[in-house]
Amino acid sequence: MFLQAVLLSFRTLLRNKLRSCLTVLGIVIGVGAVIAVVVIGQGASKKLTNEISSLGSKMIMIYPDEENGVGFAGETSNLIPFKNSDVEALKSEFPECGGVAPVAEAAAVAVYGNNNCRTSVTGTETSYFFIRNWQVKSGRFFNQREEKVGKSVCIIGEKVSKNLFKGADPLGYSIRIDRFAYQVIGVLKSKGGSLAGKEQDDVVLVPFKLFQRRISGSKDVDMILVGCSPGQDSSTLKRQLKQVMLERRPVPPGHGNNFAIEDMKEIIKTVKKQTGTFTTFISAIAAISLLVGGIGIMNIMLVSVTERTREIGIRMAVGAQERDILVQFLVEAVVLSLFGGLLGIALGLIVPMFVCGYMDIPFVVDIRIISISFLFSGLVGVVFGYFPARRAARMNPIDALRHE
Repeated sequence: MFLQAVLLSFRTLLRNKLRSCLTVLGIVIGVGAVIAVVVIGQGASKKLTNEISSLGSKMIMIYPDEENGVGFAGETSNLIPFKNSDVEALKSEFPECGGVAPVAEAAAVAVYGNNNCRTSVTGTETSYFFIRNWQVKSGRFFNQREEKVGKSVCIIGEKVSKNLFKGADPLGYSIRIDRFAYQVIGVLKSKGGSLAGKEQDDVVLVPFKLFQRRISGSKDVDMILVGCSPGQDSSTLKRQLKQVMLERRPVPPGHGNNFAIEDMKEIIKTVKKQTGTFTTFISAIAAISLLVGGIGIMNIMLVSVTERTREIGIRMAVGAQERDILVQFLVEAVVLSLFGGLLGIALGLIVPMFVCGYMDIPFVVDIRIISISFLFSGLVGVVFGYFPARRAARMNPIDALRHE
């Protein structure tokens, strides 16, 4: 019986192809919009988390921050940089962690022969590469002697290598930054773009003591990176780091800390939560069109009941029960809705393919949201098709037969 109702509903809907297509348009747009928003949102979220993870997913960053005063309106102090002693103190306090690396940066122009490029010079130590999970494409990292004496060596990013050496092997050659020459001992593997449009591969890294002596001319440390060893809880390490830094950088009562500590795992978790919330909000707005589509189905089904009043009367006269009429019209509404859901799924996957390609974000397909959208489109057909179906089922056979 149910199969007969499905076949009958297809024949009925095919009589008015244009009207049936226009009826399901709202469902198509609603389902397509929801799936497209979710796919694009998840792709953007994955791209952001991948970029953050490329900085080092098991890394804690400590950097100077403004101390907000509460005694006077608008009172703030200048950033107070860290010192070498802060780095040594953390190394002494946390020997079991995954490394402690000082970081200082400056913009500079690197020159080799007739080629030059503007880049970022970073002074650091070898532990920096392990904390950030950075590997060399060729060459090696700094050794202990080079770090200790601040030897004139450097490790360059892949973009700097391409800009200066045009595909040639840079190992053993020297580049010039300001008035000084630095021998290239390593080339880093590419990591691609990073946050705020800054390219991670556009960098020259030199021993930290050399940076302080030749480039910055001071003992300041811009940032301290601390790595988490395998099995170490980053939240616990973060609390311990904060306690040590509070002891070394005390502030007056009522003032905020003059440093900030951020855990990359927490940042990734926050980014996922924010992008997920935004995607859900936009999807909820897009789903409103499903309501509009449901109203359209109800409207057309009511028109269909009126047009087929005499047909309903004849079916009742030859023995059709109220339940048979109810199932017939309800199935028609569900078929319309599910057909719209299938078209919406196709639309919701095709559009993000082009958008993700244009925006250079991953194309992430969530089978769950596709299944939920399809089932929800069927539910819309049941909910909005029930009233017209019930109206048809409750018709008086005599009145229906008299209808012209």
